[in-house]
Amino acid sequence: MSDVNDTKFNFAVFLLTSLPDHGDAHLWISIPFCFMYFISIVGNSVILFIVKTDPSLHEPMYIFLSMLAITDLGISITTIPTILGIYLLNSRAISLDVCLAQLFFIHLLQCIESSVLLLMALDRFIAIHNPLRYASILTLPRIGKMGLVAIIRAMVVILPLPFLLKRFRYCKGNVLSHSYCLHQEVMKMACSDITVNVIYGLFTKLLTMGLDFLLIFLSYVMILKMVLSITSHKECLRALNTCVSHLCVVLLFYTPEISLSVIHRFGKGSLPLLQILLGYISLLLPPLMNPIVYSVKSKHLREKITRVLIK
Repeated sequence: MSDVNDTKFNFAVFLLTSLPDHGDAHLWISIPFCFMYFISIVGNSVILFIVKTDPSLHEPMYIFLSMLAITDLGISITTIPTILGIYLLNSRAISLDVCLAQLFFIHLLQCIESSVLLLMALDRFIAIHNPLRYASILTLPRIGKMGLVAIIRAMVVILPLPFLLKRFRYCKGNVLSHSYCLHQEVMKMACSDITVNVIYGLFTKLLTMGLDFLLIFLSYVMILKMVLSITSHKECLRALNTCVSHLCVVLLFYTPEISLSVIHRFGKGSLPLLQILLGYISLLLPPLMNPIVYSVKSKHLREKITRVLIK
């Protein structure tokens, strides 16, 4: 009997959760997800193409924007096909190995995106604090090293997660709360002691997103202090305007992510629908909105995109 149970546990299959539907509503619900997928892929690809082909955009701010676009493309490709499979094909089942691979890439890319947002905050701080040395401080080799450090940090912190989950046996149901796999969701399905996973999961959040958010906040406190010391009202507004796009992107990324983390850890009585919606917002909204925000706020980038589209 034990051998049978072990075999069952080794081939665990989870069921992903979708929005509640009535009749053929799943087909209609899939339409906005298809739209978001298309806009996310096209929008971020256009950003990458414009920055790569236009030498005038080979500046630190736009290189960091390219890093953000690559990360957003990865998140979209990792999550939305699974979501579309649920609504278009009613394919809810996902094997343990595929689930572990998906959650690894989701957490890895989110960690990298958090690091890129921190680097973009550093970029804005240097541009305002020391504009004359801006280009000499943020050189291409230095930016490349920063990006490499962000990737290495994410790999070191996130890589243990699937291995910590792989060692478990799963017997507490198999229905996840989202349309994709997350570490905090899968570990709750285990029938073993998950104390190590709980502690390590909290550690990864605090070491990555928590630390990054704190440093971003401190950088903007210093930026605000510098801007308010500018005597010219026009120059003050101009300096603040260069930070608006980044602030919008930071809020789009951290607000739903922090809310979802709080609900996962402390909101045991929260509505399942709220968890599903926040899950969609936290992973689908930033890749969709980031290229739009920067295209609208950056006149230089907007002109380049318009010129390419007209051609």
